[in-house]
Amino acid sequence: MEERLQKILANAGVASRRKCEELIAAGKVTVNGEVVKELGVKADPSKDAIAVNGRKIKSESKLYLLFNKPKGVITSMHDEKGRTVVTDFLKGVKERVYPVGRLDYDTEGLLLLTNDGELANLLTHPRHHVAKTYLATVERVPHGDALDKLQKGIKLEDGMTAPAEIEYHDVDPEGKQATISITIHEGRNRQVRRMFEAIHHPVIRLKRVSFGGLTLDNLQRGKYRKLSDAEVQSLREAAKKAERGG
Repeated sequence: MEERLQKILANAGVASRRKCEELIAAGKVTVNGEVVKELGVKADPSKDAIAVNGRKIKSESKLYLLFNKPKGVITSMHDEKGRTVVTDFLKGVKERVYPVGRLDYDTEGLLLLTNDGELANLLTHPRHHVAKTYLATVERVPHGDALDKLQKGIKLEDGMTAPAEIEYHDVDPEGKQATISITIHEGRNRQVRRMFEAIHHPVIRLKRVSFGGLTLDNLQRGKYRKLSDAEVQSLREAAKKAERGG
């Protein structure tokens, strides 16, 4: 059955749907020996010879990983500067998994990796608004009215944020810092850091502790585990529920 080329590539574990679109636009994908640069092109993976950078794609068994990313690690498959990347921690993984969304270099915590392009697209699509919870340690202690601004939505340079869920998690008795639990439903670049900067309480440390209902539990920093079938299904349901506005 014919499908859009970027969907075929994502399902084969090449990369996320968006990254596959970039590969096509860059002329790195061929179908039956012919370079394809248009995103609307369809192909049949059971009949057509599809290759990326001259390497023929093949289907891989789907793999879903939950990784506790340390601070100072790049959320990427490789880094031109030779810095540590998430795949450096996946030595026992043979499949070509890639991150679902990103965590900043200085942000730690829960990161999902998979070779299931459809699920990755479902979880990161702006329409779906899957909940992500962070613990943000910030300078000084924000007053309740400042946090109310984040809760209602605050204006950033790229527009208003959606309402967030905010709670005090821990407060330094001397008032030098506080740790705030914040749940957002968007995935803008450095969004949590920019939100706290907007209320003049810069982030000192940031850790993601939940994604779509999944948590780190007792998973050690720098370690990963496979998701169960039930957990994968719960992620799909979380994305579909969010899309319906539930």
